Amino acid sequence: MRTRKKKWAAGVLTNNPRILRDGDISLPQQRPVHLELGCGKGRFIIETSRRHPDIHFVAVERDETILATAARRAEENGAGSLVFIHADVNDGLEFIKPGEISRLYINFCDPWSRKKKWAKRRLTHDTFLELYENLQIPEIFFKTDNRVLFESSLESFSRKNWVLSNVSLDLHASNFPENIMTEYEEKFSPQGPIYRLEAQARPAAITGGT
Repeated sequence: MRTRKKKWAAGVLTNNPRILRDGDISLPQQRPVHLELGCGKGRFIIETSRRHPDIHFVAVERDETILATAARRAEENGAGSLVFIHADVNDGLEFIKPGEISRLYINFCDPWSRKKKWAKRRLTHDTFLELYENLQIPEIFFKTDNRVLFESSLESFSRKNWVLSNVSLDLHASNFPENIMTEYEEKFSPQGPIYRLEAQARPAAITGGT
């Protein structure tokens, strides 16, 4: 479903200091950098950045209107060290250099579950895991409400030899103390369980070994 364009969005995209543009993308080296793919309207990443001022956060969103909404909210709510980038992960995350990202968040991405041939578009598919390995991202925190996506993700992580931990088949029933809900999660969690896992890459994948 397409997002309805907002008249004010163009101004935010042009003037909001939290939105990095071509030529301005430079990530700090002196502290950890955490990246969220598909930040939506920003609830999760804004609150996470507020709780962890010692970490630099980067949020990627491909929809310009939604990106503008998230950036404006970040300014209004006093987010920590948080910037936004207008990009599509399918373009390869070319703005990221190997070794820059210490944690990746994937929250409620498109499950691409209606047709089998769409599986390769999932952000936890083998080809994407290879991309993350090439960028030397050591860990991924993943949440979804789609059982098909979660099960296929477990299989992909296992095939690529990622080490899994804190696997939950019903996150909200587990009383996980550090959970920060996204807008989507708050709206749809009453309809069924939320699945969550943490995955650590093979040491050889991060160091470039075999």
